[in-house]
Amino acid sequence: MANAKTEKIGNVTLDFTHYPGEDFYCDGASEDELLAVVRDRGEEEYPDVIRDRHSWELLYHLSDLRENIVEWLPLDKSMKVLEVGAGCGAITGSLARRAGSVTCVELSKKRSTINALRHRECDNITIHVGNFSDIEPELSNDYDYVCLIGVFEYAQSYMNSDTPFVDFYHIIKKHVKPGGRVVIAIENKMGLKYWAGCREDHLGTFFSGLEDYPEGGVVRTFTKGGLERILQECGEREYRFYYPYPDYKFMTMVYSDGYLPRVGELSNNLRNFDRDRMLLFDEKNVFDMLIREGLFPLYSNSYLVVTGPAPETLYSRFSNDRAAHLCIRTDIGQDFSGKKYVRKHAARKEAQEHIHALALNYRVFEARFAGSTLRVNRLWEKRDADGNAYVELEFLENAVTLEELLDGCLQKKDADGFFALLERYRSILEWNAAGQKQNFDLIFSNICVQGDVWTMIDYEWAQDEILPEEIAQRALYCYGLENRKRKDNPIVQRAMERLGMDERTVAGIERREAEFQRFVMQNKDGRRRMAVTDIRHLIGNKAVPVQEYFAVTGQKRMQVFEDFGEGYSAEHSYYIEDSNLTNDKIRAEIICREKTAGIRLDPAEEPCLVRVEAVTYCGRRLTGEQLGQVVVTNGTVLEDGEEAAARTGMPTVLFEDADPNINIRLDALDRLDQTEQPDSAGREDGGKTDVVTGAMSGGMLVIEARIARLSAQMLADIRAKMTTGRKRHWFRK
Repeated sequence: MANAKTEKIGNVTLDFTHYPGEDFYCDGASEDELLAVVRDRGEEEYPDVIRDRHSWELLYHLSDLRENIVEWLPLDKSMKVLEVGAGCGAITGSLARRAGSVTCVELSKKRSTINALRHRECDNITIHVGNFSDIEPELSNDYDYVCLIGVFEYAQSYMNSDTPFVDFYHIIKKHVKPGGRVVIAIENKMGLKYWAGCREDHLGTFFSGLEDYPEGGVVRTFTKGGLERILQECGEREYRFYYPYPDYKFMTMVYSDGYLPRVGELSNNLRNFDRDRMLLFDEKNVFDMLIREGLFPLYSNSYLVVTGPAPETLYSRFSNDRAAHLCIRTDIGQDFSGKKYVRKHAARKEAQEHIHALALNYRVFEARFAGSTLRVNRLWEKRDADGNAYVELEFLENAVTLEELLDGCLQKKDADGFFALLERYRSILEWNAAGQKQNFDLIFSNICVQGDVWTMIDYEWAQDEILPEEIAQRALYCYGLENRKRKDNPIVQRAMERLGMDERTVAGIERREAEFQRFVMQNKDGRRRMAVTDIRHLIGNKAVPVQEYFAVTGQKRMQVFEDFGEGYSAEHSYYIEDSNLTNDKIRAEIICREKTAGIRLDPAEEPCLVRVEAVTYCGRRLTGEQLGQVVVTNGTVLEDGEEAAARTGMPTVLFEDADPNINIRLDALDRLDQTEQPDSAGREDGGKTDVVTGAMSGGMLVIEARIARLSAQMLADIRAKMTTGRKRHWFRK
């Protein structure tokens, strides 16, 4: 046995007894950057770093959403945990906060150093650095949990045998105490995302897992049946499968065979943070079909296998991609008597007050809707063994959501049934409404229906200054937003007309949604978190429809440049999905960070004609006059378009070279705001210009345009017919 050699980083112990003297696996510059971040920045600053640098590697290693995969498991301070393949410590902190001790095994010294630095305040972490096969004989055999998160698929690299996965599991099982658990998180090689056009996570190639890895290599993922065969061959009889969604890396929900997803729940499927992907079909629609057919477990993108005694939790949903004081977790569990319950916990210590607010909202709405046809789901305030507050709610058996009932009406083309449900919903909103708090988020999916009994199941967001009709409009807007086929359905279109949802009203809803999202992401210390779905946009890997994927060269790409006051540069640029770029239409949805002075959209890499039809910022559509003051291009305007601009948008612009630019000056919007203040209702009917306030504070920018690409001969013909006196608008480089 080698002489023991240990070091301390803060309170964390690193054991180098079996370290071979060099790292055989390293991500180079990205790990150097990561090391600098965890050395120089506090954990509370990680979301800022992820937002500002929009790097896949930093997101992957530093996002607190990585912890969700183990955060719901029942751990306490009496327990010992072994984490094999701890990497840079993405889940180590969650384990250390809740367990008595955590023993990590990691081959890389640099990664172990990163892990130790980010958790240096923890005094219950020991990291063994070196090859697992060298370290394993000295590990104890009494761990309550052994965690293999993204590790089991590499068993062939640990084991020199004909049955490496079976042999590796046998070795792991030796270190679990009686009644302990092994936890395996791994991709499903039959996961729906791979059928839909995502690349295999480890190899970066299309369909490798589906084809059963024809090129070989050490990585192997499995189907559900494949994992079960390994467990059974190892003599494991007590195990359960859980289904992390969208996958185990950035899980927001985890299902089980005791609580499977409902139709309509799985809609957040564009998760290609690390590389481009194809879009072969709409994953939400296929997931809905699989759920109806009872096939979801076979096509879940990832699996989480837990051996040993069954945890009480059947389902967990994490609402922690928010400001810290609003982060919660919702569990559905089943006690020993078989009774199911719903519990909501603070996912961050700062959110304890938000949990208490839920209880206050319950009492407010229970009193308000007494005597109406709407029940408010019962709630009890409780405390766990550590004194932390949580709330428990009644679990509603055999319930469907109002959203599902409305979908059923659409499928049957039952307009009368749809409108009857909508009218009952509207009458509920009006009940005892004057001077009372409103449930801002009383959308159709937050009402459960059992026969003739309707129950409000979510009352997290209570507001004073909103009208019942506005809540109904928002509910219908969200209903259509989740599914384009719903929005385009003639019945839904008629319902929108009945609710007075014209273009102006929808713009107001979008503006309130943007304001609400800013509120949800704004920490009390002033830091603003960015949602992981928005970070995906900034990282810039494309999701391309299959019919365009193999045709994409440089001529069907949209590139976004950001100006933070120093002009545009390639360093601050990224590509957005070509799914938003069709033959003649552009819809670019761009997340603008704080202090963004300008956004430049390059709609093509060839000569073209472009007409900007609409620019919307933070849910507010700019007028033609405003467009003329904030949109600058490097093209030639084909008409004197002042009157046309005021009426329909920007005039058509000719771009004669392969570098067309559409430049939106957010700093110009701020200058407009200083000179043209809107009235208190934000209306134009008083002769005042409706502008966006605080444009450089960040928000969603949407550019809609039509584009016609020009061949060399088409361009020559246009030039021959053009007259003199052409107007050009140049942006600053």
